[in-house]
Amino acid sequence: MPFECPQEVINDLERLLIDEEYDVIIYAGENENVKEIHAHSSILRIRSQYFHTAFSNGSEKENGKFIFRIPNIPPQLFEMILRFIYCGKIDLERLQEQDILKLLTSVNELNIQTLTHYIQQYIINHQNEFLQRDPIEILETSYQSESFTDLRNFTLDKICEKPEILFQSNKFANLKASLLELLLKRDDLLLEEITIWDNLIKWCLAQHSTISQDPLRWNNDETTIMERTIRKFIPLIRFYYISSEDFVTKVYPFKDIMPKDLVSNILIFRMAPNKQLNMGIQSPRQSTNNIDSVIINQKHAAIFANWIDRKPCKFNLLYRASRDGNRNITFHEKCDNKGATIIIVKVPNSEQIVGGYNPLSWDSSNQNKFTYDSFMFSFADRNNLHSAKVGYSYGNVHSIGCHSSHGPVFGGHCRYGFNFWCDTWYMDGYDSYPNVGIPTASFKADDYEVFQVIKN
Repeated sequence: MPFECPQEVINDLERLLIDEEYDVIIYAGENENVKEIHAHSSILRIRSQYFHTAFSNGSEKENGKFIFRIPNIPPQLFEMILRFIYCGKIDLERLQEQDILKLLTSVNELNIQTLTHYIQQYIINHQNEFLQRDPIEILETSYQSESFTDLRNFTLDKICEKPEILFQSNKFANLKASLLELLLKRDDLLLEEITIWDNLIKWCLAQHSTISQDPLRWNNDETTIMERTIRKFIPLIRFYYISSEDFVTKVYPFKDIMPKDLVSNILIFRMAPNKQLNMGIQSPRQSTNNIDSVIINQKHAAIFANWIDRKPCKFNLLYRASRDGNRNITFHEKCDNKGATIIIVKVPNSEQIVGGYNPLSWDSSNQNKFTYDSFMFSFADRNNLHSAKVGYSYGNVHSIGCHSSHGPVFGGHCRYGFNFWCDTWYMDGYDSYPNVGIPTASFKADDYEVFQVIKN
């Protein structure tokens, strides 16, 4: 059996750090903080790609010794790196967070990949201390090199998951424009859109501290400056997922620095809701609330919430036909007297989903109900959010039908409109709603679900 004593070898290599026989002199640091450090070319060449390349290219020599000047690495950090090069030992516990970030960039410059990976993992494992102290510094550090992919991905994911780490930081205004742009592009940034807008305005104003926070006080030059500052961020804001009240009070005052056609489209979106999806609306960001559905995902839920109240909503599954039984009586047992609900129906042999929203309660009273707030919808392709159409009730007395003999009923006069009866869906006419493209032929759904809508 082979005999090994790796620890003894490590200890001997560590003693070389104080050996008087050396052939390399390294001047680490700059100005008053420069220190002469001694090393051995054979070890540096093997353990660091940086030094291997430098020796191969012919390094500077004085009195038979190789000379290196590394001004951007402080002596205390370089000595830690050198100890790792010699014996594979390093202790990050005694360093402050900012020193560890500096050490990471220094190690990357010397191309010591094993240590680069280890420091990234250390930061990730101690993320609370780092992100709470200075989220901007760690984010900016992670973008200094492609070698920091692990740290960059983790930091972005963490900030998107808990955006208050960054957006409530007193250093938020110092965030580089390129990094802010990167964050605003993310679908998984878990902030309400109006909060994102408020923070964007705060950031833009912080870049020009002499400009008033009140846009009514801006002169033409100041308006031009602010328009140029915010211009590249405007396409990243999902304005259609901001409530009408917030739009009027928090967005519209800044209309002079927004594209006129965008402002016009948003106003149409709110004043003529049946035409709201003819404008190339962006997909919503992911909701903080998961939705228990086998038909739709969080992005559909965010669109439904926008149609319902222009604000985030929670969707609690009440009924699923494939789980609970595809019968009228079961629908009423699960869904009657539960308040507002939305029905999602999967059309067979296609990717189409259709359905409707009832802001009232279902019951078995065998009566019709009137409302302006109900709607029917269709996604011609559920994988393409832009294929959606929505049509709100005309407000007649047949907006919602509550009949014990049927499942959900939307509309109707002499007929029942869009309705479920005896395990089959029917589209019998558009007397109460605009035509949104629900199939006119009867069909047996692949599945259908009913969600209770809880407004925040």
